[in-house]
Amino acid sequence: MARNEARDNQREETELVDKLVGINRVAKVVKGGRRFGFAALVVVGDNKGRVGFGSGKAKEVPEAIRKATEAAKRNMIRVPLRDGRTLHHDIEGRFGAGHVLLRSAPAGTGIIAGGPMRAVFETLGIQDIVAKSIGTSNPHNMIKATFAALKAVQAPRAVAAKRGKRMADIVTSKRNKSDTSSKAAEAAEA
Repeated sequence: MARNEARDNQREETELVDKLVGINRVAKVVKGGRRFGFAALVVVGDNKGRVGFGSGKAKEVPEAIRKATEAAKRNMIRVPLRDGRTLHHDIEGRFGAGHVLLRSAPAGTGIIAGGPMRAVFETLGIQDIVAKSIGTSNPHNMIKATFAALKAVQAPRAVAAKRGKRMADIVTSKRNKSDTSSKAAEAAEA
């Protein structure tokens, strides 16, 4: 039975995709010269709605990347996706000076996002999204703000269960509100 679990874990890890977001080199000045250290930021996902990020520090780049990848695998979250390609609703995320806006998009839009956010969406499996970073350009804070937003995404099914309603009631009421607002706008123009 232990062999089956080991095989399942190995299969799960082979399905994961990792992207290196950035490497930072720092120098410590000592008597003999400079000692360099490296910090890596990595995003890991399965392209099916699970994603995680991690950072690692070491004296050499490969070791820093390995540590960051392990940390990312430990900190994975699941994000509900609409049709497996975009978010269910628009959302904002904040972390420190990082402030990001994530908007769901129609099919064919692609990933319109910059830098570290693009890596998160590609590994997550999102195909259509529009994202904007308003705050800092620091990759650590941008990724943490993006994850704060992704953790707050709720599927209509979960909202319906929480409210004790059917999913059709929730989705229909949202459509009816947008229909009535467009009709009100047309009436105002007339």
